Amino acid sequence: MSYNNILSEFENGITTITINRPKKLNALNKETISELHDALDAANNDADTKVIVLTGSGEKAFVAGADISEFADFSVEEGGNLAAKGQELLFDFTENLSTPVIAAVNGFALGGGLELAMSCHFRVASSNAKMGLPETSLGVIPGYGGTQRLPQLIGKGRAMEMVMTAGMIDAQQALNYGLVNHVVEQAELLPLCYKIASKIMRNSSVAISQAINAINANYKDGINGYDIEIEAFGNCFGTEDFKEGTTAFLEKRKADFPGK
Repeated sequence: MSYNNILSEFENGITTITINRPKKLNALNKETISELHDALDAANNDADTKVIVLTGSGEKAFVAGADISEFADFSVEEGGNLAAKGQELLFDFTENLSTPVIAAVNGFALGGGLELAMSCHFRVASSNAKMGLPETSLGVIPGYGGTQRLPQLIGKGRAMEMVMTAGMIDAQQALNYGLVNHVVEQAELLPLCYKIASKIMRNSSVAISQAINAINANYKDGINGYDIEIEAFGNCFGTEDFKEGTTAFLEKRKADFPGK
């Protein structure tokens, strides 16, 4: 597929999706959100793609925010529809993909950009990265899941402070908060993501997809995560991956998993 605002490249089991609007600091507009949905969906459905890495072009920004010019004159109803559609099409969609998604945060991740990074399964940041939710300085609140995912990741008090002050934190503070898993120099960012991806790819894609579902269940209202874990655990027993993994262990060899 060809895209106007993103790049999608596959190599060695990894699909790297790059938001490519450098003149706009990779800001999210409707077209970019739609293209990201399509690219993520295609990678998730590709049997050869074991891990997805999501990043921004250049060295300044992952995603510097949403394209404010698109919604500055929206009504109450239009604003609500914007948030609902965006969450469905991209942010909730990304969080619930069965293929692991790593955010390689290569610079500013602000507003919708931080919300996108938080919807990925985990985050790795370059040392120059800055993160924040500045929406209250515009008279609005985060609308793409930021008020929900940020407290889950860093705690209620810290999330309240970040949202209320509309301030930014640097990569080291994000690491201290648990918002990102690792911080490295920019030149090492993608290589580290690919190194982590290679470790993920040694394991069962089927089991990993079940684990993603079970972990996410703990953060959904009205869902008992333990029940989902029990069901997912049981489901694994009916898979070829389980047969191969246990057989390989008993035969003292490396498992060769069938894949997705």
